Amino acid sequence: MERRDFLKKTGATVAAVAGTAVSAPAVLAAEKTYRWKMVTTWPPNTPVLQTGAEMFAKSVDAATGGRIKIQVFAAGELVPALGTFDAVSDGTVECGSGASYYWAGKSTAAQWFSSVPFGLDPQGMNTWFYSGGGLQLWEEVYAPFNVIPRPQGNTGVQMGGWFRKEMKTIEDFKGLKMRIPGLGGKVVAKAGGTVVLLPAGEIFTSLERGVIDATEWVGPLLDLRMGLYKAAQYYYYPGWHEPGTTLEVIFNKKAYESLSKDLQATLDTCAMQTNLWSLCQAEAGNGQALEELITVHKVNLVRFPDPLLEDLRKLSEEVLEEEAAKDPVSKKVHEAFKKFKKQIGGWGAVSGQPYYDVIAKK
Repeated sequence: MERRDFLKKTGATVAAVAGTAVSAPAVLAAEKTYRWKMVTTWPPNTPVLQTGAEMFAKSVDAATGGRIKIQVFAAGELVPALGTFDAVSDGTVECGSGASYYWAGKSTAAQWFSSVPFGLDPQGMNTWFYSGGGLQLWEEVYAPFNVIPRPQGNTGVQMGGWFRKEMKTIEDFKGLKMRIPGLGGKVVAKAGGTVVLLPAGEIFTSLERGVIDATEWVGPLLDLRMGLYKAAQYYYYPGWHEPGTTLEVIFNKKAYESLSKDLQATLDTCAMQTNLWSLCQAEAGNGQALEELITVHKVNLVRFPDPLLEDLRKLSEEVLEEEAAKDPVSKKVHEAFKKFKKQIGGWGAVSGQPYYDVIAKK
Protein backbone atom coordinates (compact mmCIF):
# COMPACT_ATOMS: atom_id res chain seq x y z
CA MET A 1 0.00 0.00 0.00
CA GLU A 2 2.77 2.35 0.95
CA ARG A 3 4.59 1.42 -2.26
CA ARG A 4 1.53 2.27 -4.38
CA ASP A 5 1.15 5.63 -2.59
CA PHE A 6 4.83 6.39 -3.16
CA LEU A 7 4.55 5.61 -6.86
CA LYS A 8 1.46 7.79 -7.17
CA LYS A 9 3.23 10.69 -5.49
CA THR A 10 6.37 10.16 -7.55
CA GLY A 11 4.37 9.96 -10.74
CA ALA A 12 2.58 13.19 -9.88
CA THR A 13 5.91 14.92 -9.22
CA VAL A 14 7.42 13.71 -12.49
CA ALA A 15 4.31 14.83 -14.33
CA ALA A 16 4.57 18.24 -12.71
CA VAL A 17 8.23 18.53 -13.62
CA ALA A 18 7.50 17.33 -17.13
CA GLY A 19 4.77 19.90 -17.41
CA THR A 20 7.18 22.60 -16.38
CA ALA A 21 9.80 21.38 -18.87
CA VAL A 22 7.23 21.36 -21.66
CA SER A 23 6.08 24.87 -20.88
CA ALA A 24 9.62 26.36 -20.64
CA PRO A 25 10.14 26.77 -24.41
CA ALA A 26 6.87 28.66 -24.57
CA VAL A 27 8.22 31.11 -22.00
CA LEU A 28 11.44 31.58 -23.99
CA ALA A 29 9.53 31.92 -27.22
CA ALA A 30 7.53 34.72 -25.69
CA GLU A 31 10.61 36.86 -25.07
CA LYS A 32 10.69 39.92 -27.29
CA THR A 33 13.01 40.05 -30.29
CA TYR A 34 14.48 43.45 -31.13
CA ARG A 35 15.29 44.21 -34.75
CA TRP A 36 17.60 47.19 -34.94
CA LYS A 37 19.32 49.12 -37.69
CA MET A 38 22.91 50.34 -37.51
CA VAL A 39 24.31 52.97 -39.89
CA THR A 40 28.01 53.72 -40.20
CA THR A 41 30.37 56.35 -41.55
CA TRP A 42 32.45 53.65 -43.27
CA PRO A 43 32.51 52.42 -46.89
CA PRO A 44 31.27 48.84 -47.50
CA ASN A 45 33.64 46.00 -46.55
CA THR A 46 36.30 48.32 -45.10
CA PRO A 47 38.56 46.21 -42.84
CA VAL A 48 38.47 47.02 -39.12
CA LEU A 49 36.01 49.92 -39.59
CA GLN A 50 32.99 48.44 -41.37
CA THR A 51 33.93 44.85 -40.59
CA GLY A 52 34.17 45.87 -36.94
CA ALA A 53 30.60 47.16 -36.99
CA GLU A 54 29.47 43.92 -38.60
CA MET A 55 31.46 41.91 -36.06
CA PHE A 56 29.65 43.77 -33.29
CA ALA A 57 26.24 42.95 -34.77
CA LYS A 58 27.11 39.25 -35.07
CA SER A 59 28.42 39.15 -31.51
CA VAL A 60 25.24 40.74 -30.17
CA ASP A 61 23.09 38.24 -32.06
CA ALA A 62 25.07 35.30 -30.70
CA ALA A 63 25.35 36.60 -27.12
CA THR A 64 21.63 37.37 -26.85
CA GLY A 65 20.50 34.14 -28.46
CA GLY A 66 18.94 36.12 -31.29
CA ARG A 67 16.99 38.45 -29.01
CA ILE A 68 18.72 41.46 -30.60
CA LYS A 69 19.32 41.36 -34.33
CA ILE A 70 21.14 44.31 -35.88
CA GLN A 71 21.13 45.01 -39.61
CA VAL A 72 24.23 47.00 -40.57
CA PHE A 73 24.23 49.62 -43.34
CA ALA A 74 27.47 51.08 -44.69
CA ALA A 75 27.87 54.79 -45.47
CA GLY A 76 25.33 55.96 -48.03
CA GLU A 77 23.24 52.81 -47.99
CA LEU A 78 20.61 54.24 -45.66
CA VAL A 79 21.93 57.67 -44.65
CA PRO A 80 24.97 59.73 -45.75
CA ALA A 81 28.24 58.89 -44.00
CA LEU A 82 28.20 62.03 -41.88
CA GLY A 83 24.47 61.68 -41.18
CA THR A 84 25.10 58.83 -38.75
CA PHE A 85 24.95 60.85 -35.53
CA ASP A 86 21.72 62.62 -36.46
CA ALA A 87 20.08 59.35 -37.51
CA VAL A 88 20.83 57.82 -34.11
CA SER A 89 19.99 60.99 -32.20
CA ASP A 90 16.53 61.40 -33.72
CA GLY A 91 15.72 57.68 -33.53
CA THR A 92 15.67 57.02 -37.27
CA VAL A 93 17.94 54.08 -36.40
CA GLU A 94 18.81 52.50 -33.08
CA CYS A 95 22.61 52.60 -33.34
CA GLY A 96 25.56 53.75 -35.41
CA SER A 97 29.31 53.43 -35.83
CA GLY A 98 31.81 56.20 -36.49
CA ALA A 99 34.39 58.37 -34.73
CA SER A 100 33.55 61.17 -32.34
CA TYR A 101 35.64 63.86 -34.04
CA TYR A 102 33.15 63.83 -36.92
CA TRP A 103 30.63 65.44 -34.54
CA ALA A 104 32.67 68.50 -33.56
CA GLY A 105 29.88 70.60 -35.09
CA LYS A 106 27.50 69.14 -32.51
CA SER A 107 29.84 69.49 -29.56
CA THR A 108 33.41 70.77 -29.46
CA ALA A 109 34.12 68.39 -26.59
CA ALA A 110 33.32 65.36 -28.73
CA GLN A 111 36.72 65.60 -30.41
CA TRP A 112 38.66 64.46 -27.34
CA PHE A 113 37.04 61.01 -27.39
CA SER A 114 38.48 59.92 -30.74
CA SER A 115 42.08 61.13 -30.66
CA VAL A 116 44.09 64.09 -29.45
CA PRO A 117 47.24 65.34 -31.25
CA PHE A 118 50.30 64.21 -29.30
CA GLY A 119 47.85 62.60 -26.87
CA LEU A 120 47.28 59.04 -25.68
CA ASP A 121 48.06 55.87 -27.60
CA PRO A 122 45.46 53.03 -27.86
CA GLN A 123 46.39 51.58 -24.47
CA GLY A 124 46.17 55.02 -22.93
CA MET A 125 42.79 55.79 -24.51
CA ASN A 126 41.30 52.51 -23.35
CA THR A 127 42.68 53.04 -19.87
CA TRP A 128 41.16 56.51 -19.77
CA PHE A 129 37.75 55.21 -20.84
CA TYR A 130 37.54 52.13 -18.66
CA SER A 131 39.56 53.16 -15.61
CA GLY A 132 40.06 56.92 -15.73
CA GLY A 133 36.57 58.40 -16.00
CA GLY A 134 36.73 59.09 -19.73
CA LEU A 135 33.63 57.09 -20.61
CA GLN A 136 31.53 58.91 -18.02
CA LEU A 137 32.61 62.24 -19.52
CA TRP A 138 31.79 60.95 -23.01
CA GLU A 139 28.30 59.95 -21.86
CA GLU A 140 27.85 63.42 -20.38
CA VAL A 141 28.82 65.11 -23.65
CA TYR A 142 26.43 63.00 -25.74
CA ALA A 143 23.51 63.07 -23.26
CA PRO A 144 21.89 66.28 -24.65
CA PHE A 145 21.58 64.52 -28.02
CA ASN A 146 19.85 61.42 -26.62
CA VAL A 147 22.89 59.33 -27.60
CA ILE A 148 24.85 56.81 -25.52
CA PRO A 149 28.47 56.10 -26.62
CA ARG A 150 30.74 53.11 -26.16
CA PRO A 151 34.31 52.47 -27.43
CA GLN A 152 34.05 49.94 -30.28
CA GLY A 153 37.53 49.82 -31.77
CA ASN A 154 40.86 51.52 -32.19
CA THR A 155 42.99 51.88 -35.31
CA GLY A 156 46.25 52.15 -33.38
CA VAL A 157 48.89 54.82 -33.91
CA GLN A 158 48.13 56.14 -37.37
CA MET A 159 50.44 57.23 -40.18
CA GLY A 160 51.17 60.90 -40.78
CA GLY A 161 49.58 60.81 -44.21
CA TRP A 162 50.18 60.89 -47.95
CA PHE A 163 51.72 64.02 -49.48
CA ARG A 164 52.34 65.05 -53.05
CA LYS A 165 55.39 67.07 -51.95
CA GLU A 166 58.08 66.81 -49.29
CA MET A 167 57.38 68.27 -45.86
CA LYS A 168 60.61 69.66 -44.44
CA THR A 169 59.49 72.54 -42.21
CA ILE A 170 56.29 73.96 -40.76
CA GLU A 171 56.31 76.48 -43.60
CA ASP A 172 55.44 73.68 -46.02
CA PHE A 173 51.94 73.52 -44.52
CA LYS A 174 51.14 77.02 -45.74
CA GLY A 175 48.64 76.81 -48.58
CA LEU A 176 48.54 73.00 -48.35
CA LYS A 177 45.08 71.54 -49.04
CA MET A 178 44.76 68.52 -46.80
CA ARG A 179 41.99 66.11 -45.89
CA ILE A 180 42.34 65.77 -42.11
CA PRO A 181 39.50 65.78 -39.55
CA GLY A 182 39.32 66.55 -35.86
CA LEU A 183 41.76 68.47 -33.73
CA GLY A 184 44.61 67.53 -36.07
CA GLY A 185 42.84 69.40 -38.84
CA LYS A 186 42.68 72.51 -36.69
CA VAL A 187 46.42 72.27 -36.11
CA VAL A 188 47.06 72.07 -39.86
CA ALA A 189 44.81 75.10 -40.35
CA LYS A 190 46.73 76.99 -37.68
CA ALA A 191 49.94 76.14 -39.55
CA GLY A 192 48.50 77.82 -42.64
CA GLY A 193 46.96 74.86 -44.41
CA THR A 194 43.48 74.54 -45.86
CA VAL A 195 41.50 71.70 -44.31
CA VAL A 196 39.13 69.78 -46.59
CA LEU A 197 36.66 67.42 -44.93
CA LEU A 198 35.85 64.43 -47.13
CA PRO A 199 34.17 61.07 -46.47
CA ALA A 200 36.36 58.04 -47.10
CA GLY A 201 34.80 57.28 -50.46
CA GLU A 202 35.99 60.58 -51.95
CA ILE A 203 39.58 60.64 -50.69
CA PHE A 204 41.42 58.78 -53.45
CA THR A 205 39.80 60.62 -56.35
CA SER A 206 40.37 64.00 -54.72
CA LEU A 207 44.05 63.25 -54.09
CA GLU A 208 44.60 61.78 -57.54
CA ARG A 209 43.03 64.77 -59.28
CA GLY A 210 44.85 67.35 -57.17
CA VAL A 211 41.71 68.63 -55.45
CA ILE A 212 43.74 68.09 -52.29
CA ASP A 213 47.53 68.04 -51.88
CA ALA A 214 47.65 65.59 -49.00
CA THR A 215 45.50 63.30 -46.93
CA GLU A 216 45.68 61.23 -43.82
CA TRP A 217 43.48 58.17 -43.69
CA VAL A 218 44.43 55.50 -41.18
CA GLY A 219 47.44 53.22 -41.54
CA PRO A 220 49.08 50.81 -43.99
CA LEU A 221 46.28 48.21 -43.95
CA LEU A 222 43.54 50.60 -45.02
CA ASP A 223 45.79 52.93 -47.02
CA LEU A 224 46.97 50.04 -49.16
CA ARG A 225 43.43 48.88 -49.77
CA MET A 226 42.41 52.37 -50.88
CA GLY A 227 45.37 52.58 -53.27
CA LEU A 228 46.58 55.92 -51.94
CA TYR A 229 50.15 55.06 -52.98
CA LYS A 230 49.01 55.56 -56.58
CA ALA A 231 48.04 59.18 -55.92
CA ALA A 232 50.83 60.58 -53.73
CA GLN A 233 54.58 60.06 -53.62
CA TYR A 234 55.47 60.58 -49.95
CA TYR A 235 54.17 58.47 -47.05
CA TYR A 236 54.95 60.24 -43.78
CA TYR A 237 55.10 59.02 -40.17
CA PRO A 238 54.43 59.19 -37.25
CA GLY A 239 50.74 60.02 -36.95
CA TRP A 240 51.16 62.90 -34.50
CA HIS A 241 47.55 63.94 -35.07
CA GLU A 242 45.96 60.56 -34.21
CA PRO A 243 48.14 58.46 -31.92
CA GLY A 244 45.29 56.20 -30.76
CA THR A 245 42.05 56.78 -32.61
CA THR A 246 39.00 55.33 -30.88
CA LEU A 247 36.03 54.15 -32.92
CA GLU A 248 32.58 54.31 -31.41
CA VAL A 249 29.24 52.58 -31.34
CA ILE A 250 26.44 54.95 -30.42
CA PHE A 251 22.95 54.01 -29.25
CA ASN A 252 19.74 55.95 -29.32
CA LYS A 253 18.99 56.57 -25.64
CA LYS A 254 15.35 55.52 -25.83
CA ALA A 255 16.18 52.32 -27.70
CA TYR A 256 19.01 51.42 -25.31
CA GLU A 257 16.98 52.10 -22.18
CA SER A 258 14.02 50.10 -23.50
CA LEU A 259 16.16 46.97 -23.07
CA SER A 260 16.42 44.90 -19.92
CA LYS A 261 19.57 45.37 -17.85
CA ASP A 262 21.02 42.07 -19.02
CA LEU A 263 20.64 43.06 -22.68
CA GLN A 264 22.20 46.47 -22.02
CA ALA A 265 25.13 44.73 -20.35
CA THR A 266 25.44 42.40 -23.34
CA LEU A 267 25.65 45.35 -25.75
CA ASP A 268 28.35 46.92 -23.58
CA THR A 269 30.31 43.68 -23.42
CA CYS A 270 30.10 43.08 -27.16
CA ALA A 271 31.30 46.64 -27.77
CA MET A 272 34.30 45.99 -25.53
CA GLN A 273 35.00 42.72 -27.33
CA THR A 274 34.88 44.47 -30.71
CA ASN A 275 37.13 47.21 -29.36
CA LEU A 276 39.85 44.65 -28.63
CA TRP A 277 39.26 42.70 -31.85
CA SER A 278 39.49 45.81 -34.03
CA LEU A 279 42.78 46.97 -32.53
CA CYS A 280 44.33 43.54 -32.94
CA GLN A 281 43.14 43.35 -36.55
CA ALA A 282 44.61 46.77 -37.29
CA GLU A 283 47.97 46.02 -35.69
CA ALA A 284 48.36 42.66 -37.41
CA GLY A 285 47.26 44.00 -40.79
CA ASN A 286 49.39 47.14 -40.64
CA GLY A 287 52.63 45.22 -40.30
CA GLN A 288 51.95 43.06 -43.32
CA ALA A 289 50.62 45.94 -45.43
CA LEU A 290 53.56 48.23 -44.65
CA GLU A 291 55.96 45.58 -45.90
CA GLU A 292 53.99 45.28 -49.14
CA LEU A 293 53.86 49.04 -49.65
CA ILE A 294 57.65 49.28 -49.31
CA THR A 295 58.79 46.14 -51.11
CA VAL A 296 56.16 45.75 -53.82
CA HIS A 297 54.93 49.29 -54.48
CA LYS A 298 58.23 51.03 -53.63
CA VAL A 299 56.55 53.64 -51.47
CA ASN A 300 58.76 56.47 -50.26
CA LEU A 301 58.45 56.09 -46.48
CA VAL A 302 59.56 59.32 -44.76
CA ARG A 303 59.74 60.42 -41.13
CA PHE A 304 58.66 63.95 -40.28
CA PRO A 305 61.76 65.93 -39.25
CA ASP A 306 62.06 66.46 -35.49
CA PRO A 307 61.92 70.30 -35.72
CA LEU A 308 58.71 70.03 -37.73
CA LEU A 309 57.17 67.68 -35.16
CA GLU A 310 58.15 70.05 -32.38
CA ASP A 311 56.47 72.95 -34.17
CA LEU A 312 53.34 70.84 -34.64
CA ARG A 313 53.39 69.94 -30.95
CA LYS A 314 53.47 73.61 -29.96
CA LEU A 315 50.64 74.45 -32.33
CA SER A 316 48.67 71.49 -30.97
CA GLU A 317 48.91 72.80 -27.44
CA GLU A 318 47.61 76.17 -28.60
CA VAL A 319 44.73 74.60 -30.52
CA LEU A 320 43.69 72.42 -27.58
CA GLU A 321 43.56 75.39 -25.25
CA GLU A 322 41.60 77.43 -27.79
CA GLU A 323 39.09 74.65 -28.41
CA ALA A 324 38.70 73.97 -24.71
CA ALA A 325 37.93 77.63 -24.07
CA LYS A 326 34.86 77.52 -26.33
CA ASP A 327 32.53 76.12 -23.66
CA PRO A 328 32.61 74.79 -20.07
CA VAL A 329 32.08 71.14 -21.10
CA SER A 330 35.06 71.18 -23.46
CA LYS A 331 37.16 72.80 -20.75
CA LYS A 332 36.14 70.07 -18.31
CA VAL A 333 36.99 67.29 -20.73
CA HIS A 334 40.30 68.86 -21.75
CA GLU A 335 41.44 69.32 -18.16
CA ALA A 336 40.48 65.75 -17.31
CA PHE A 337 42.37 64.45 -20.34
CA LYS A 338 45.49 66.46 -19.52
CA LYS A 339 45.46 65.27 -15.92
CA PHE A 340 45.12 61.63 -16.92
CA LYS A 341 47.77 61.92 -19.63
CA LYS A 342 50.22 63.29 -17.07
CA GLN A 343 49.32 60.56 -14.60
CA ILE A 344 49.75 57.67 -17.03
CA GLY A 345 52.72 59.31 -18.75
CA GLY A 346 54.81 59.14 -15.61
CA TRP A 347 54.38 55.39 -15.52
CA GLY A 348 55.02 55.05 -19.24
CA ALA A 349 58.29 56.94 -18.89
CA VAL A 350 59.72 54.18 -16.67
CA SER A 351 57.97 51.18 -18.21
CA GLY A 352 56.99 50.99 -21.86
CA GLN A 353 59.11 53.78 -23.36
CA PRO A 354 62.50 52.56 -22.11
CA TYR A 355 61.63 49.09 -23.38
CA TYR A 356 60.69 50.38 -26.83
CA ASP A 357 63.91 52.42 -26.93
CA VAL A 358 65.92 49.25 -26.28
CA ILE A 359 64.26 47.04 -28.88
CA ALA A 360 64.38 49.84 -31.48
CA LYS A 361 68.18 49.58 -31.42
CA LYS A 362 68.24 45.92 -32.45
